[in-house]
Amino acid sequence: MSLPDWMNTLKVTVLPKPPGSGARLKGVGIVVGIAIAAAAIFALTHTLRNVDYNEVFEVVRRTNAGLIALAAVLVAASYGSLTLYDLLALRTIGRTEVPYRIAALASFTSYPIAHGVGAVSLISPVIRYRIYSCNGLGAFDVANICFLTGLTFWLGNLTALGFGLLYAPDAISVVDFLPPRVNRWLAAALLLGVISFLAWCWFSPRNIGTRRWPVRLPSGPMVLLQIVIGIFDLGAAALAMYVLIPAGPNIGIFPIAAVFIAATLLGFASHTPAGLGVFDATFLIGLGSYDKEPLIAALLMFRLLYHFLPFVIALGLFGGVEGWRSLRARRNA
Repeated sequence: MSLPDWMNTLKVTVLPKPPGSGARLKGVGIVVGIAIAAAAIFALTHTLRNVDYNEVFEVVRRTNAGLIALAAVLVAASYGSLTLYDLLALRTIGRTEVPYRIAALASFTSYPIAHGVGAVSLISPVIRYRIYSCNGLGAFDVANICFLTGLTFWLGNLTALGFGLLYAPDAISVVDFLPPRVNRWLAAALLLGVISFLAWCWFSPRNIGTRRWPVRLPSGPMVLLQIVIGIFDLGAAALAMYVLIPAGPNIGIFPIAAVFIAATLLGFASHTPAGLGVFDATFLIGLGSYDKEPLIAALLMFRLLYHFLPFVIALGLFGGVEGWRSLRARRNA
């Protein structure tokens, strides 16, 4: 990959375009992310006081191996659905010749590595470019894929958050400090926004962007499929967390799912590696009426299954692909 290709990819997908609203929005996003991370670290430090860590590790040891295996299957299902993000994006931009295995490779290597490091907008496009460039895609194609996969993520997650606010407003009230009635109004606004976007895309093809970088939006049925896949992705991950929590706290699936969704979105907005600190603080605060030791034990096991192991596997897979391509290039030379 030559230097101009690197720079072109980063320029299209990452770098701000000053002067303009894009640069200001990126600046606001950085400030908001830092504020979320700082508040979460403070809250987590306060929440972890008086925790019996011997009890935490005892809960981990007592956890049934079958439940851990079930959680691992659910995590695999979540990551499997993530591969469809890239496949739908490829179909939307008309690159139907790219096979599913390439989309799956690009998805599984980019997401765990980018989220594990914390620089999603910087690392994910570059990894995708390394995968897709060998299949005839250019920097602008990769930029469109990154945008469309992000659209799938936010459509699914905002829809899931809307349902979470609707069915478990009390659990979210502990996090956002808003009355349950206000949370239900927020849920209605979120779901109405998603439905409006779906209707806008349904009746005619839509395009956004500039003449230099046109972005084709998915059709209405494709948007609906994006929402379903996004909800499945988040639901499988939330269910993995649910099965790891011991039976003692007796927490319902809907409060856990609602808090899990809020924790995921706040962790993503903070730009910390794997939402470290932010996700954990939100989860513990949202379920603060229950004993902390079982929840912390579930968090440790979930992070091992959902973040650490995929991160290590993705690094090894991406390194193996790069090494094989380098060796092949040397042989051809």
